[in-house]
Amino acid sequence: MPLSRNRVPLRDRLIFAMDVPGTDTARTLAKALGETVSFYKLGLELFMGGGYFELVDHLASQGKKVFVDLKFFDVPATVGRAVRRLDGRGVTCCTVHGNDAMLEAACENRGDVKILAVTALTSLDRGDLDDLGFRCNPRELVLSRAKRAFEIGCDGVISSGLEAAALRAEVDNRLLVVTPGIRPVENRPADDQKRTVDVRQAFLNGADHIVVGRPIRDANDPRAAAESIQQTIAGVFAGA
Repeated sequence: MPLSRNRVPLRDRLIFAMDVPGTDTARTLAKALGETVSFYKLGLELFMGGGYFELVDHLASQGKKVFVDLKFFDVPATVGRAVRRLDGRGVTCCTVHGNDAMLEAACENRGDVKILAVTALTSLDRGDLDDLGFRCNPRELVLSRAKRAFEIGCDGVISSGLEAAALRAEVDNRLLVVTPGIRPVENRPADDQKRTVDVRQAFLNGADHIVVGRPIRDANDPRAAAESIQQTIAGVFAGA
């Protein structure tokens, strides 16, 4: 199974999902993590707490990369204008969770921000897709959406590590594959992530980045947990 061929700084391959209720907590956690994390994902929970873009600016000023994970889904013109507002703020990438027209609008307005198309959330399995009206399995849906995203000009996709190898084989090696739902051990019953892989397997399957939240945030020592993951990543890519 091939490793990613895309040029990504080794320590940027770990993206920490800053899923905390407020920016004060986020700043404290970022300070504690220090140099162990260089790339942060900021999602809806932080956005609803206020001070979101002040946190974006703060992290960017600290030399951190920022992933705006707001999964834009709206009228294409609105999506385009929203993406345009991110240009020049030090944002590395953002997510769009929509149809072709929304993805096209995002790409046309991206400036220096990479557009990542959401394929299928890692919290969804076949039963969930059936409930939503998708008469296909997750792999088929991920590949279909990824192919369209690549043709439209998106920079990458959000995909489970379970589909990463198929994306490399059937879409394109240049596509950035960002993999959430990383779990170091078997899921606990209360975990809402269903389609998961561990750190090593995600990269062996071809992921460019992994997104890790709870295994770092909820650890007794988040900094040590992040550094342990970084060491695992370094081991995977050693000699590559």
